[in-house]
Amino acid sequence: MADFNELTKMEDRTAEFDPADAQQNKAMGILAYIGPLVLVPIFAAKDSKFARFHANQGLVLLIANAALSILGAILGLITWVLKLFLVWPFQVLCVVLIVFGIVSAAKGQCKELPIVGKFKILK
Repeated sequence: MADFNELTKMEDRTAEFDPADAQQNKAMGILAYIGPLVLVPIFAAKDSKFARFHANQGLVLLIANAALSILGAILGLITWVLKLFLVWPFQVLCVVLIVFGIVSAAKGQCKELPIVGKFKILK
């Protein structure tokens, strides 16, 4: 398994993408981080490598956030203390990563998000 520094590194892959594609699909990149709206760039901009890069990261975040919500609901039934200390910090981390992703997409950059950027769901 990769060490913590490797997981938290934000690798800038912007040079791998066409600047015109990035400029044209910034809005799709931003939508990719707004929950279920990740489906918009997945289907509407399937030929854009820029949009797919951000859609992949947004989809990973959506899945992680859904899993955390389910875990939070289960732990909340047991005790709110478990939910407070085990789930909420990770949900805050998801929000921070979403903001990082939106900022990266708005700037026309392709920076892998810490932790989730290494996971590839979409090709």
